[in-house]
Amino acid sequence: MLSPDSAAVVRATLPVVGEAIEKITATFYDDMFADNPELLRDLFNRGNQANGEQRKALAGSIAAFAAMLVNHPDQRPDLMLARIAHKHVSLGVTPEQYNVVHKYLFGAIAEVLGEAATPDVVAAWDEVYWLMAEALINLEIGLYRETRRGIGEVWLRARVVERRRETHDVISLTLRPETPMSFRPGQYVSVTVPLPDGARQIRQYSLSSAPGDDWRITVKRVYGEAGPDGEPGPDGEVSNWLHAEIGVGDELTVSAPFGEMTLADGDAPLLLASAGIGVTPILAMVDHLAATGSTRRITVAHADRSAADHAHRDELGRLVGTLPDATLHLWYEQNYAAPGTGTDDGDGARTGLMDLADIDLPEGTVAYLCGPLPFMRCVRAELLGRGLPASRIHYEVFGPDLWLADAG
Repeated sequence: MLSPDSAAVVRATLPVVGEAIEKITATFYDDMFADNPELLRDLFNRGNQANGEQRKALAGSIAAFAAMLVNHPDQRPDLMLARIAHKHVSLGVTPEQYNVVHKYLFGAIAEVLGEAATPDVVAAWDEVYWLMAEALINLEIGLYRETRRGIGEVWLRARVVERRRETHDVISLTLRPETPMSFRPGQYVSVTVPLPDGARQIRQYSLSSAPGDDWRITVKRVYGEAGPDGEPGPDGEVSNWLHAEIGVGDELTVSAPFGEMTLADGDAPLLLASAGIGVTPILAMVDHLAATGSTRRITVAHADRSAADHAHRDELGRLVGTLPDATLHLWYEQNYAAPGTGTDDGDGARTGLMDLADIDLPEGTVAYLCGPLPFMRCVRAELLGRGLPASRIHYEVFGPDLWLADAG
């Protein structure tokens, strides 16, 4: 909780700081990387730095946390903090690194705000920073303890025991970690790879099968998107490297499993909704439910560009078919027909975007969402409109959490 004096200052300056926060975070990253180039080379996602998504996500999280402190002083943004903490430990972030962030962040605040960064203003926002940092550090230490490894010691070797092509731009890799370690359906691992220029880049991939001795990740090749000038941006460094370089018998350096969007035990009805490569954590949940013989009422909904683009399509249908009280609903943006028939193949797939209006959702349904941000916003709004409480809607964001950025 903020002290009364700091709360008053933060409340008064929140509009000014909020307006400047993206410029502050841009300056912060530029200055920090100029003095510590190894951070950009070996820890931070260079793609997200280049397109501005990481600085936007940081700005949104700081603004959202400060607003929570002054507008709801008796509450804590636990979901936001948990999401950040899991991402941090999957990268091996340590408490000492918060001092580095503090140095450059407050240097950026002084540079951008100029005379407006009075000692009282700096002191109040310093209190905001350390409240957020200490809360994250405590969460992260707890997560490290759960792995039974030291703080920052999350990395292990894993051998590729199977590689499968799932679609024209998606592969799955089954990994056998050197140290047996359990995980919960919905979690992810970080994968760190050496690139030709000497950089060590890290990306997170959901575990796409039920918990077991082997882990499976599913990797979609990322192609550069066209910018304002129409020219395509760079392709995804790690995904393209994995597609080109990794086969059976190779070893990868991966983290212990982390992630807060995990399937809760119980007998509540479930809605598992995904789009595109967002199917991966949902698939792990369905696989786990099938493996444990669940009798829960389960509604699985997936949307994709086409049947050919739908990674693990046959596997998802087979798993749902083994569950006694589960239904599968599919939507494809392109006209859908089973190959060579001109009609659907009996799975009831529809053409267009996902629309849950005529999908029965029993009382007490718990929803798990994963996919592009516009998809999740749309589905979440639809579920809220149908009376599903926000506390029963869980989601996973691949990459920086721009949901918070846009809300902030």
